[in-house]
This record gives sequence, structure tokens and C-alpha cells, in this order.
Amino acid sequence: MQITEAAAVKKSGITTKELVIDAMLIALTYIFTAFVNLRLPIAANGGLIHLGNVPLFLAAIIFGRRTGTLAGAFGMGLFDLLSGWYLWAPFTFVIVGLMGFTVGAVTEKHHGYGWNALAIAAACVIKVVGYYIAEGFIYGNWVAPVTSIPGNLVQIGVAAIIVIPIAERLRITIQRRL
Repeated sequence: MQITEAAAVKKSGITTKELVIDAMLIALTYIFTAFVNLRLPIAANGGLIHLGNVPLFLAAIIFGRRTGTLAGAFGMGLFDLLSGWYLWAPFTFVIVGLMGFTVGAVTEKHHGYGWNALAIAAACVIKVVGYYIAEGFIYGNWVAPVTSIPGNLVQIGVAAIIVIPIAERLRITIQRRL
């Protein structure tokens, strides 16, 4: 059994180190979403502001689009499944996975504060538009989702304030050690 698993990993081109890094960043994204959060009483669904975007953006900037996609889709998707937000899980999986992919795709080829900020701004657009559409379908109402936009902007804004000053230095340091 172990030989078959090792052969599958080798065939996929993903190293054990990459697999461990992906798993760690999925876990960190889940933990920062689940335990470092504030529920808002203003939005139609109660709203939630969390710091899960911090490890998500760092994962994408440091390790690229594959790790960013996995950390976002599975880390925040698991939060929805394990925290009673079941209806949101498929939307979160796609929306946040796309956010991680986008940040990683932009920052794989372009490095620096400006590129990181641009990538996070693109992720912000994906989040606002994606969750607006998701809420429109869930609630059957295209006005109610507007109340979630400020929370989404705050969530991404806080993550950007934390990530942008440290991401480039952290990326360089980690890449040197791997």
C-alpha cells in the first residue's frame, strides 16, 4: 500500500514537502477563519469577519496559485462545513479557491508590494462579486446581499494591511530556506 501511494505522489509531481506545506496552510486558513473572527449583527446572514484571508494570501504569495487555491478552497470550505454554514460551503469552495488562485497567479511571476496589493485587490473583487451572487441565489433577493459588502471589504482590507507589509520579506526568507 505504501509503495502504491508513493508512486501516486511521484507520478503527480507533488513532493512530500509540498504536500505538507499545502496541508499546513489549509489548516492555518481554517484555524484563522474559525477562531480569529467576529460575527456581525448587521448583515442578512449575520456576517462574519475573520482573519482566514491572512494565511490564504500569504500561502498564495509565497507558494503560488496551487497552494493558494487549496488553502482557500479547503481551509475556508471546511470552516463552513464544520461551523454550521453548510449552505455556503460550495460557494466558499469556489469563490475563495478562485481568490487564492488569482493572488498566486499574479504573484508567481511578479514580486513586490505593488503586485501583492494588486493581487489582493483582484481577490477583493472576486470576493465581493462572488458572495453577492451567492447570496442572491441563496436568499432569492438581489438587494439583501448589499448589506454584506462592507463586511467583505473590511475583511479583505484588514488582511491586506497585515499581509502587504510582511509578504515580500517572508516570501524571500522562506524561498531561501526551501
